[in-house]
Amino acid sequence: MAKQNRRDFIKTTAVLGTALTTFSTKSAKAGPKNILSEDRNGVLVDTTVCIGCRNCEFACKTAHKMPTQSQDKYTDRSVFKNMRRPDETALTVVNEYANPQNSEIPTDVKVQCMHCDHPACVSACIVGAFSKNSNGAVTWDTNKCIGCRYCMVACPFQVPAFQFDKALNPQIKKCDFCFERTKVGKLPACVEICPVEALTYGTRSDLIKIARERIRRNPDKYVNHIFGEYEVGGTSWLYLANQNFSNLQFPKLGDKPAPGVSESIQHGIFAYFVPPVSLYAILGGLMWITKRKNESEE
Repeated sequence: MAKQNRRDFIKTTAVLGTALTTFSTKSAKAGPKNILSEDRNGVLVDTTVCIGCRNCEFACKTAHKMPTQSQDKYTDRSVFKNMRRPDETALTVVNEYANPQNSEIPTDVKVQCMHCDHPACVSACIVGAFSKNSNGAVTWDTNKCIGCRYCMVACPFQVPAFQFDKALNPQIKKCDFCFERTKVGKLPACVEICPVEALTYGTRSDLIKIARERIRRNPDKYVNHIFGEYEVGGTSWLYLANQNFSNLQFPKLGDKPAPGVSESIQHGIFAYFVPPVSLYAILGGLMWITKRKNESEE
């Protein structure tokens, strides 16, 4: 009887382990969309024009149905005392810095997901929950996410945020480039509401031409650098500034795409790994067999 139970247990464990391994391999190898279209869109942010009204913050929350204050509350500039980052409660924020050209007029900088041309989050995600779309947007599918949070570690701009306060259904939150709006011909909410046109929406190639022309015409107004043109292989959001970008808390990044060599290594490991559940089942089976053997000897 004991031998029969042991045989049945081993068969069940083997079948379970094989099924879980096969399922995991198929899931891990399911590729996301990663389209780098020549016509992809972007946004040019001219920080010399931004006035720090924070209307973009209000519009973003409204468009994504996130809790927000009334629009007039965003005139409070006391928030600029501390540097802020996008998080699970705000997909974009504005920070303020000293202006070396005019101490009375600060430099305001909008921060959000940069929508990289070669996204590290897409590369890092082992289940294909992130995608680079043909319109330039990097989006996230909550139905595929397993909560590993590799995207948070991989992002060179430290943008993806996790809802740690939600125990049952936490999600990754980040700017989605107003994907639902732009795919029907609307502008991103932040671009549409900007009262001073500090944000320009269009094809990335056109935006680079516009940025270069502004620098050429006003060499004393801008530093000769379009942030995002080459950083980590290029981003959909591009920036102009009147000072070194390191003074504005932009990370110092090289031109090579962030995924780099890690993509092939990481996907090679996780495409054929033994899932923890099946591993525990196998270990449990071995422990059961050992225990039965010891009992028989005694």
